[in-house]
Amino acid sequence: MDRELSKKEKRKSIRILYYKILITLFLIGGIITGLVFFLETDIEGKNLRIAVVEKGRLESSVSASGKIVPLYEQAIISPVATKILEVYCDEGDSVVAGESLLKLDLQSAETEVRKLSDEVDLKNIAIEQTFLTNETELTDLEMKIKTKEMSLDHLKAEVANEKRLDSIGTGTGDRIREAELAFYTGQLELEQMKIQLQNEKKVREALYRSKQLEGVISQRNLQEMERTLEDAGIRAPRNGVVTFLNKSLGTSIAAGEKLAVVSDLSHFKISGEISEGNSGKLSVGSEVKVRFNKNTVTGHISSISPQSQNGTVDFNVILDDDSDKRLRSGLRTELNVIYDIQDEVVRIPNGQYFTGPGEYYLFVKTTAQKLERRLVNLGDSNFDYVEVKSGLSPGEEVVVTDMTDYKNRKSISLK
Repeated sequence: MDRELSKKEKRKSIRILYYKILITLFLIGGIITGLVFFLETDIEGKNLRIAVVEKGRLESSVSASGKIVPLYEQAIISPVATKILEVYCDEGDSVVAGESLLKLDLQSAETEVRKLSDEVDLKNIAIEQTFLTNETELTDLEMKIKTKEMSLDHLKAEVANEKRLDSIGTGTGDRIREAELAFYTGQLELEQMKIQLQNEKKVREALYRSKQLEGVISQRNLQEMERTLEDAGIRAPRNGVVTFLNKSLGTSIAAGEKLAVVSDLSHFKISGEISEGNSGKLSVGSEVKVRFNKNTVTGHISSISPQSQNGTVDFNVILDDDSDKRLRSGLRTELNVIYDIQDEVVRIPNGQYFTGPGEYYLFVKTTAQKLERRLVNLGDSNFDYVEVKSGLSPGEEVVVTDMTDYKNRKSISLK
């Protein structure tokens, strides 16, 4: 059997019901507010960059990075193992061609030059001795041949005389044969001596040429060492600024170690790098737009590395005005390499919203106070513009500000 609730219990039940109604109303209001916020929100128009879709020329380009470097820069290396004795300048100093930068300990190199000079003198003496020896021995052999020819003439006369005596009955056949044998033997000996002379001339000529070649090699070694000694003077190769200098006095320096770098800081170029995937769009002569510190200059690709390192390809850009006063060595730059030019392309200004070709949700101005989200297909780009493949028509107004925070909004009201 149900009992009647007391007044206190009734008031408690009413309060619970009242709280439930309030909570329900609050949840409903929150849902309605959320739906309104999701479907539409207000934004200050002055905070947005709104551009007009237009038709025009589009220079399609690919992005790369780079650094401003001196157009002319030459490293000076130590040609010999040595030590630094004196330093005549400092990094940042301007120098002229031929000015001394460092003094090295060249005692060992100078000793080597004197040694090679003595060796050249000895080789020249050996060449002269070989020449005189050849002349003497060949002349002696030629004189022996002449003597043998005279002896052969005598033997020939003996043969004729014996034959004459035999014809008048005073000679004998044996004496004729003996004379003829001596004559034939003399002929063979003369022929052998002539062949020996020819061979000896060839041998002596080869020996003389080898001595001459040894002399030439010694002379070249001396000249190379003299050039090395001259290079060890460590002088500025051209007018410029010292951008690196080894100032470690008394420190041992290995041959081939860098001692200084002299750069021409009045003319510059760009050392660029691009991802391997986009390297196929590079070509020598392509126009490049260079941006640094809100400045823009132009240039052209002068060379492209044939190799890829760590997923990037290096290339060099020669600037149209390489002496621009705004250029500073070491500044990082943004590069846009132009690889195609199209006319009458539907385009919108480039901005942070664009990260590469593909589909984007952009907000299009439909009325004076209304923006609506629209799917747009974007293509090629450059520093200034992005190609519109579909979704927008010339004359429409589109927000080119990054609207990532409103990506789920279907529409936005402008204040």
